[in-house]
Amino acid sequence: MKINIGLEEKDRTGSATILNHLLSDEFLLYTKTRNYHWNVTGRDFYELHKFFEIQYEALDEIMDEVAERVRALGSFAFGTMEQFSKFSRLKEAISDAPSTGSMLQNLLNDHETIIRHLREDQQTAAEKYHDAGTSDFLTGLMEQHEKMAWMLRSFLS
Repeated sequence: MKINIGLEEKDRTGSATILNHLLSDEFLLYTKTRNYHWNVTGRDFYELHKFFEIQYEALDEIMDEVAERVRALGSFAFGTMEQFSKFSRLKEAISDAPSTGSMLQNLLNDHETIIRHLREDQQTAAEKYHDAGTSDFLTGLMEQHEKMAWMLRSFLS
């Protein structure tokens, strides 16, 4: 069925590509956060275990919203490990169990990387693809990541 929402197909496809890269980033960050939830140790175990759980649950919701936005634009959302690995702009941390400080710093770095990409992608969606809906959506996600980064920064202070 033809989609008639005021955006050309090429613009919808462009926005969907941005979103699928973001979905890949979110999935990698979700997985890393979940890993740290499982493997955190030390004096602050319980507090960090619960904190990481709150963060990965928020990331799970974000992933669902991003995938649904891709579908609303008429494209298919990525859904395989191969796609997530290939298109993520984040790097995997290959380590069994880093220190809690490293866990927090790694997650903070990833949130800040996503925030920087969201700023660029928000402008691209608006200016290049004329997609105010996706641009606004990305701004909201940026605000969520800024809050999560602030909380991580607070643990590191």
